[in-house]
Amino acid sequence: AIITNITTANSINGSIKSDIDTEMWKIVSGKVNFSEGKQYEILDTVNAKVEWMMENTDSHRARIKLDLILRTLQTLREYVDQMGNNVAQRSTSIENEAVLEKIHFATSVLDEVIQNYVLYEVSRTEGQYRVMREGFVRWQVFSIFLIFSAVCFSVVAAWSLSRSIYTPIKKLHDVTTTITKNDLQALMTSENVDEITELGMSFNIMIGKIKELLDAKIKEQENLKKAALRALQAQINPHFLYNTLDTIIWMAESKKTDRVVEIVSALSNFFRISLSKGMDWITIREEVDRINSYLTIQKMRYHDILDFKIDLDESVTENTILKLLLQPLVENALYHGIKNKRQGGTITIRVRRKAEDEVLIEVEDDGIGFTPEKLAQLRAELEDDSGEIKLESGFGIGNVNKRIRLYYGKPYGLSIQSEYSTGTRVTLVIPAKIEATT
Repeated sequence: AIITNITTANSINGSIKSDIDTEMWKIVSGKVNFSEGKQYEILDTVNAKVEWMMENTDSHRARIKLDLILRTLQTLREYVDQMGNNVAQRSTSIENEAVLEKIHFATSVLDEVIQNYVLYEVSRTEGQYRVMREGFVRWQVFSIFLIFSAVCFSVVAAWSLSRSIYTPIKKLHDVTTTITKNDLQALMTSENVDEITELGMSFNIMIGKIKELLDAKIKEQENLKKAALRALQAQINPHFLYNTLDTIIWMAESKKTDRVVEIVSALSNFFRISLSKGMDWITIREEVDRINSYLTIQKMRYHDILDFKIDLDESVTENTILKLLLQPLVENALYHGIKNKRQGGTITIRVRRKAEDEVLIEVEDDGIGFTPEKLAQLRAELEDDSGEIKLESGFGIGNVNKRIRLYYGKPYGLSIQSEYSTGTRVTLVIPAKIEATT
């Protein structure tokens, strides 16, 4: 049920904002009559899916999050109704655009609460996986106990029975020894002694059942891992792609051909490096190229407020780095630093060798910065060694730090300095050499 709900939620999250925003834009622009639009059909479909997930879950907290999605859908429906009233009353374009902005905000909030629900369900799936793994370990111990008991029985029987059955008992001992080495393919063969034959058959049946159960447990674990990976991969925020495509459309309509070529090239390079043939590790040059493409796109969108600089030490470009490590830091600098400062600012990225075996990376912005209270909260997140992924994390700094420590070890991680109204600098130290893995 959890996996089904995650899949259903991801199908909603990937389309609801784009579908509603597109449909309402067509209505406001006069391309489609309000009565002919598909907005209510889309809302009804999503509402039905969420109600189905509500009935299909066994978690009280999940129901709370699904109820929040339903209430957000109701708010969105009210804004759509308001747009319908405006159209019917022939309201001004300014009034219509104000309602459209409310709808855009509501769909963004809806995407966020759905994403929050998916993250919670993924965390719950991981918890169930841990419980199953512990049960699997207990079953292994029990299986070994059974096998050990069979071995002891074989030894005792060999001493007590006549020499005529010594050989078949020895064979049974050999088979059980093989099984203790995790070879469950070994089976007893038929013997001339009826009692030994029956024992061998019972033993073979027991091993067969143990093998079936172990195979089933292993398959369940693999399915849970695959489902968790699919759910985590589905968490990629689609807004960046949607907004970039909107920008491309606007530039194309404005006949800004050179700008269209530039932004499409940057977008292509961004996703090419993001995919990286499924590899988890890429070179520092590739990661920096990816961030350069990302900031190039964002600069075209926020050209009035955003500038950026990248200072890359060529001696570290071929060292490997965990893919997608820098983007959350750059996004924080843009969305929580530059955009919150009225006159905008500059994001500076520095990558250089700190020592023979370490690389220093800094992401600095001259944006609004953090208050002392918020800075203390963020530093507390960095010091959290619980290993738990916090779904409600405001800026994601704590989660990024946990990912760094998971892959590089506890000596490595993030540090943050910030002064309100002046700017923020996030510093990351990683090993200079690491084997690339897929």
